[in-house]
Amino acid sequence: MPSEPLLPLDIATRQILKGTLVPLRLPEGPDRTHGIFKYGAVRQLRLAPGDVDAVHEHLRAGRPHNENLPAVSASTLDLFRRFEKTIVPALRPGLAAVATVPTNELIRFANALVEVRTQRVMSADEQRHPQATIGVLKSSLNTAVIAAQGFAINAASQPIGMLNLERIEMAPAGIQRGELVGTIPLAPGEETAVTHKEWSVTSKEFTTIVTDALEQTSETGVTDNTDLSQSTASQTQHSTQFNITGTVQGGIPMINGSSTAGVTAQDATSDSAIGSIKHASAITQKASARSRQEHKTTISTKTVTGSSETSTRVLRNVSTTDPIRIDYFSLMRKWRVRLYRFGLRLTYDMVIPEPGAAMRRAYMELDALRQSLGPFSFNVKFSDITPDLVDKDGNPPAPGVPAKPRYIWLADRHGVAVKPYPADPSALFKNVRGAGNRSWSFLDVSFSVPAGAQIRALHLSALVGNNDGEWPWLRVLGARNEAAWEDKSNLEIHDATVFADDGSEFMRGATGEQNVAFWLWRSDTPSINLKVILETAEDTINQWRNDVWNALYTAAQTNHFAVQQDILARISAIEDKLMNVDTLTLRREESDEVMKNILKFILGTDFDFMPKDVEQAFVTEATDLAHGVAFDGQSLSALNATQWTVLRQHEEMIRFINQAIEWENVVTFLYSYFWDIPQSWSFVRELRHSDATRQAFLRAGSARVVLTVRKGWEAKWMQFTQDGAIDADIANPLTGPYLSIAQEIAAYDDRNYPGIPPANPAKAATRLQDAVYTTSAGNVSASTGSVTLPVASSAGFVVGLQVVIDTEDDRHIQESAVITEIPDEQHIVVDRLVHPHDGQTAPFPVLQPGDKGTLIAEWNEYTPSSGTDIAITSNLATIA
Repeated sequence: MPSEPLLPLDIATRQILKGTLVPLRLPEGPDRTHGIFKYGAVRQLRLAPGDVDAVHEHLRAGRPHNENLPAVSASTLDLFRRFEKTIVPALRPGLAAVATVPTNELIRFANALVEVRTQRVMSADEQRHPQATIGVLKSSLNTAVIAAQGFAINAASQPIGMLNLERIEMAPAGIQRGELVGTIPLAPGEETAVTHKEWSVTSKEFTTIVTDALEQTSETGVTDNTDLSQSTASQTQHSTQFNITGTVQGGIPMINGSSTAGVTAQDATSDSAIGSIKHASAITQKASARSRQEHKTTISTKTVTGSSETSTRVLRNVSTTDPIRIDYFSLMRKWRVRLYRFGLRLTYDMVIPEPGAAMRRAYMELDALRQSLGPFSFNVKFSDITPDLVDKDGNPPAPGVPAKPRYIWLADRHGVAVKPYPADPSALFKNVRGAGNRSWSFLDVSFSVPAGAQIRALHLSALVGNNDGEWPWLRVLGARNEAAWEDKSNLEIHDATVFADDGSEFMRGATGEQNVAFWLWRSDTPSINLKVILETAEDTINQWRNDVWNALYTAAQTNHFAVQQDILARISAIEDKLMNVDTLTLRREESDEVMKNILKFILGTDFDFMPKDVEQAFVTEATDLAHGVAFDGQSLSALNATQWTVLRQHEEMIRFINQAIEWENVVTFLYSYFWDIPQSWSFVRELRHSDATRQAFLRAGSARVVLTVRKGWEAKWMQFTQDGAIDADIANPLTGPYLSIAQEIAAYDDRNYPGIPPANPAKAATRLQDAVYTTSAGNVSASTGSVTLPVASSAGFVVGLQVVIDTEDDRHIQESAVITEIPDEQHIVVDRLVHPHDGQTAPFPVLQPGDKGTLIAEWNEYTPSSGTDIAITSNLATIA
């Protein structure tokens, strides 16, 4: 063990940035608050002509039954009517007008509008209106519900607060003997062998240390959330105009929150430091664990090595009278921990719905593609393959409508060529003649039905003369006897159909070799012609239908598998696009979405980031809208003065919002999926992403966003939130107490946190390791006006901050001045110089100190190490 305590190794100091958020609560006063929330809610209601009158009638009908309901004044209704009848959005009332609407009246109106639109949906359902109409009504109802709930949430708490910027500094301060890990007692003269074995397994992998660091940060975030929700520490300020309440997390690396009771005194001290110190203590324990990981050596490939070492030592108590004991102790690393406060910011809270809604589109496409995956199914029946004519939709055609055979229509749908429907074979013609006979006589006709054909009908033509004046008879054996062919003078038959006894066509369906026999009586020189009408055989038709069905099936199956492969490729491409993104890009995308939602909330849902007429100008220039390639020529000929005016409609407001808010320090707190539309719950809660933070962002139903107001913009921002003014320099009495609070926070920061006594004032010094340093080789004279200093480099210097010029020696000419301008990379301009400085012989230094903070707490932390300490004692009392 070292004989003297070691001094902290400041060069090895580790720093952790954190913050303590203190929301503020105003006392009851004039109802000119939440102006920006009111304006956003009214525009989000999307009032249509007649909505205000319908709400008015609804309220008037329901008020006699419940007198406790707040009334909505005529002036408020008139103001809302101007939102539903404007020709252009620019004619709507401004934020200042809406800010005067009492909060309870706006909430009552929004809830009544929800009831009115609910009744419209129910009425449309009962009257069986078209689904398109009902869908529009439901969308309108959903808009009103979101607007009403969003305003109720935002109006429930005061939006302003304070964020104390803090940092934790941890420096190694030596080692400390820890707990007893082993002991060996030895009696007088006793000897024993002690085996000491050491082993180690070293794993070297680049991704290991990165993963560990991310997991540690994630764990800290979860701990912060829990601490915030249970925080009871309070911050009291130099004003009797507000209280503090609420919690927050996110933004800068670590945030803890606190809430306050009422303000009671002008010089009340701050209790938020207590909560911050407790929070910092828990953080430093995790930071210490992380410091052990920093000793790992990492390379791009993974290497696992193991080693062990065994040694045996012989210990002997040389004393013959006294026992001894050998103790082994663990060694712990000692850290000096300091908590500084170095800044204060005004914050502004708001709640936005569905922060990741726009990012879900890719997941919607994935869901649709996965839904389209499935086994192959073929819904064409065997009986559907017919030559019957159909129209383009597969239905029997109306007169005059173009048509095609059904099997051709099916083939076109599946993109395949099929065999045509088998045509009927040509008819066969057979003739037979005889001499005739007074008695019976027979004539035969033989023929062969071609393969693939069958008999459809037999047509008979015959001429039979009389025999000695007696009239002849003619019959077809096996067929029906025809009265017209019997006992007729000069029997003459023309193309008569031969029927069977049951009335069907004789020999219908017969195939192969056939013979037809004719019976004659009292005939003279008979001549018989037989016309055999053929048709395609049923087996041939079935075979054709089977071939067509197989061709359709094969084509459909091939197309199905091709489509499935294409879907799988698209799914893989989308998943690759979603998952293979670096962490920094993910966080930037989420930050952009939060910023976009904030702008939409402030500027209204009717605000267009790209107005339609300006978009048309892009189209006129033949730009690539899908890839964002536009105006790469010599001029912007398509944009006229009117279009540029539209494009710049909100330019000043956008510039103000981007300048007034420290978007780099915005804090976001995500709320669960069930604050989203219920119909999407099932889809949203099943979203998956390899990055836990992105997955939480995608699943969030809404989000609380804490905007950090840039230093010096507090008064302007508070006036903007109340009446929409973006050029406020003087407090407006109509704005209420908000501006005075903003001014007090700014002054509170400038006073370097009065009321918070530093734990060690002598050590609350400037951190020179953060300083910006350069030298000047110029020769400058003293001056009461601005002086330009030639320097080696002006990089890193900041206009408005002080610099220390020259060194402190027996000349006593070292002085400080304020930088007023940085004209280029080799010059800086200061406000004045009290002493001349000559850098031509030896360049004199120019130093801009780092951040100065107030030390509000200092303590020590201990973390285990791999070291071991040994102690030998013969104190019998101690042994006992």
